[in-house]
Amino acid sequence: MAKRKKQLVVSSGIVGLDEILRGGLPASNLYIMQGAPGAGKTTAALQFLRAGVDAGERCIYVSLSQTASELQSIALSHGWTLDGIRVEELSASEAVNGTADQTIFQTAELRLDETRMAIERAIEEHKPERLVYDSLLEIRLITGDTPRFRRELIGFKAFLAKKGIVALLLDTQTNGGERSGEEIEGIAHGVIRFDKSLEEYGAVRRRIEVSKMRGVAFADGYHDMAIREGEGVVVFPRIVPGSAVEVVKPQLIKSGVEALDEMFGGGQESGTITLVIGQSGTGKSTMSSLYATAALQRGESVALFLFEERLETFFRRSEGLGMDLRQFHKDGQLVICDFSPNEISPGEFGQIVQRVVAENKTRVVVIDSFTGYLNSLPHRDKAVRDIQSLLKHLARANVLTMLIVAQHGLLGQNIGIDVDVSFLGDTVLLLRISEHEGRLRRSITVVKKRHGPHDLDVRELLIASSGISVVSYNPLPDA
Repeated sequence: MAKRKKQLVVSSGIVGLDEILRGGLPASNLYIMQGAPGAGKTTAALQFLRAGVDAGERCIYVSLSQTASELQSIALSHGWTLDGIRVEELSASEAVNGTADQTIFQTAELRLDETRMAIERAIEEHKPERLVYDSLLEIRLITGDTPRFRRELIGFKAFLAKKGIVALLLDTQTNGGERSGEEIEGIAHGVIRFDKSLEEYGAVRRRIEVSKMRGVAFADGYHDMAIREGEGVVVFPRIVPGSAVEVVKPQLIKSGVEALDEMFGGGQESGTITLVIGQSGTGKSTMSSLYATAALQRGESVALFLFEERLETFFRRSEGLGMDLRQFHKDGQLVICDFSPNEISPGEFGQIVQRVVAENKTRVVVIDSFTGYLNSLPHRDKAVRDIQSLLKHLARANVLTMLIVAQHGLLGQNIGIDVDVSFLGDTVLLLRISEHEGRLRRSITVVKKRHGPHDLDVRELLIASSGISVVSYNPLPDA
């Protein structure tokens, strides 16, 4: 029988984290997972062990801080079981079998020795290939001495290395996580940090950072994450635009309105970003429906991401203009994602867009509105940088992306967000509304187009139940 080949990397049990680590955790090493209480460490640790069970490995969870019933409850909350995972429930403050003659007021030295021996006995007995140690905080409290704590950790690392065990040590951070003089991160092969912050409004924001991983060219920095019922810890790696294959020759994407296409020199180009800017009522969302309808009728796939308009409102507005999109949506050719404010992080949004585009070979993406998307996030300047990476990815995938950007007021001229987004657009389509002799008139202008010729004329945009048309902007006749 052929000897089983030793793995070079093992799965963390979290797909997004494995992607950040370029495949997984280097095998037979010790790792530290740090974070505040409630950050998701225990859930991630269970996912790590469940991945081991799926791979046919023996797994053990050594718990000094949680009971077996508590771990069972966490697993059940996600619809999981602990089948295949050995739970060793220990106490760092109680005597272990064989020390009944000792007083209950044990010295720290004795409690530490007993705890270490109990863990080593469990490992010798069950011979695990994966181990979770929960948590270092209890050992830290027992020792109360930084040099002794470091020596204990180094000795445990050496013991695990001899056994060829991949170990995940959970470390609960308190008081900002600053522990002067410990430098335990240098002992571990890798360090993964969980960050949890509460904004002034909305849900808790969670992020993950691989702060150290020897021998791995991992994606550093923060990555958005969430804890989902039934899924556990879900990580959304930051987008790398270069991962998409760039198409050299763009294609013209038409709107179905000849006069509008002429303004763009024959049509908009695939692989570009168009900002559609205007006040309320100027027809910004109508433009997105127009391009979506034309693409769908050509047999292409379209994705709409709504941050302000409800799905039913979108359908009814489009139908009022003679554009029936319901059947395309039912058939799956038109994908529509309707988001509520503050329910999604930039990282998760980017992953959703990438997945939809890849699975459906989408040609046109509409974000309506980009203003609503930014206003739903606590740090809008950072969100602009995040979405810039997404837009570059879509451009390399030869997708036409339309961003709907609102302006303040009925007749105002200021963009409704306090960060500059104009640099994001290869093309800028400006829609305005003005009053003339008792009538409001809509105008449309292509104020910017990086590639190829375009019309600089100001034309009138007519929106009626019979459809959309663009005509020369002539003065109104005298009454």
